[in-house]
Amino acid sequence: MARGRETARTRHPRHERRGEARLPAVVATLAATGLYVLLPQRLLIAPRYVLPALELLLLLPLIVINPRRLTRQTRTFRVLSLALVFIIAAGNLVALGLLIDQLVHAKISDGRSLLIAALQVWLTNIIVFGLAYWELDRGGPVARTQQPREELPLADFRFSQDENDDAVGEVADTDEASRLDHPHLDPRTGRRHWTGPRTEKKAEGTTEE
Repeated sequence: MARGRETARTRHPRHERRGEARLPAVVATLAATGLYVLLPQRLLIAPRYVLPALELLLLLPLIVINPRRLTRQTRTFRVLSLALVFIIAAGNLVALGLLIDQLVHAKISDGRSLLIAALQVWLTNIIVFGLAYWELDRGGPVARTQQPREELPLADFRFSQDENDDAVGEVADTDEASRLDHPHLDPRTGRRHWTGPRTEKKAEGTTEE
């Protein structure tokens, strides 16, 4: 690690405290809701519009609190935003379970509809992961831009680009034995490099020699 954690935390200014845009999250939420509405009835455990209506009911006050930029956060705002992600995820997991049951145990008369439903569940899962990571990483979208950098919690995910600059100092410590070397592409040279504990130790040994 080339630079210390304290230096990494205080070097860069926050994004002029403008806040992250609200629109991308709204579009993702509406997309997940739409995919759920289009699922076959046999993959739903409740009337078709119950969960979508609940999701929209949770989304509306979030838009009212921060209509364009995410700059204000209260305990109610935080609970509503996390509850919204949880409900989307729960509905999708139930649909996945019923889909697997249909594929394994039921006599399938319309395989095409189930394949399309599987695609919908898969797309919803991608959206849910993105929303969950966006809501949880370093305290959420409001905290990431409105709090001073030195007050933010450490990031829980470590990506290859974190190795390129001092951002690696803000990643939570992990067990070296649990991390594996993985490749990443250098956009400047187009060459593949390996990153991980074994590569780092090998590089340290070469430097000592």
